[in-house]
Amino acid sequence: MREILSEMHAWMTDYMKSFYTDDEEVQNGILIKEKHTGYVTSACVELAEYLKLPEHDVRLSEIIGLFHDVGRFRQYSIYKTFNDADSEDHGDLGMKVIGELDFFKKLSPEDYEIVKFAIQNHNKKDIAPCDDERKILFAKIIRDADKLDIYRVLEPYLDQANADKMPNFIKGKDNPEVSPDFVENFVAGNQADYRKIRTNGDRKIVRLMWIYNINFAWTMKKIVERGYIEKIIAHLPKNEKIEEGIQRVWDFVKMKSEEEPVRR
Repeated sequence: MREILSEMHAWMTDYMKSFYTDDEEVQNGILIKEKHTGYVTSACVELAEYLKLPEHDVRLSEIIGLFHDVGRFRQYSIYKTFNDADSEDHGDLGMKVIGELDFFKKLSPEDYEIVKFAIQNHNKKDIAPCDDERKILFAKIIRDADKLDIYRVLEPYLDQANADKMPNFIKGKDNPEVSPDFVENFVAGNQADYRKIRTNGDRKIVRLMWIYNINFAWTMKKIVERGYIEKIIAHLPKNEKIEEGIQRVWDFVKMKSEEEPVRR
């Protein structure tokens, strides 16, 4: 497995650098995704180790983290955007890239199916129904690792002073208010339809809604330790409904943080 991983890391490094360009805005987006790939890969490994998974599964988690956003690079080269709604679902696009790479065939058929399932489901609203517990486990690992680092990526753009520096692919309208339907979903503890985001206020509240999709105490504790929740709350409009939603978030955070890992 380590030999395959070495080959995969070398390929991915070259692949990401092949999209470098003199266009400053495009280059900024590519560098953000390159750095994100590194952080997510590391988080997958840490989370797998926290869950006491065997070495083989830790390395499998590493592969999934490394390739989870491989579709992003082709997405931008074809559509000039990282917005799935305006182009193609980047998880599905990643499947096309992976299907072209011979070194994935060096994995066992079971491992290959796990990798594909996890990557294809890493960015979906919910994990596709599946009766294979291992597939579900690895999908949960990458979804947690991905969200953890997206909080880091988006944190600098919470301040209005930095809003103009936000890359176009994550920018929303300057309106700081939250749309009424997003407020209602937030109060109810539900997820929202990302395609209906209309304001930067909507984007911020969606990040708090992600909390309900966190699967492991390890991830939740990292989110809390890094202050991501408080920073988002500090940049939301103040009203009674949003305060009610915030209290629901904190109750869930406490519950999830106290869960003991299932020994596997």
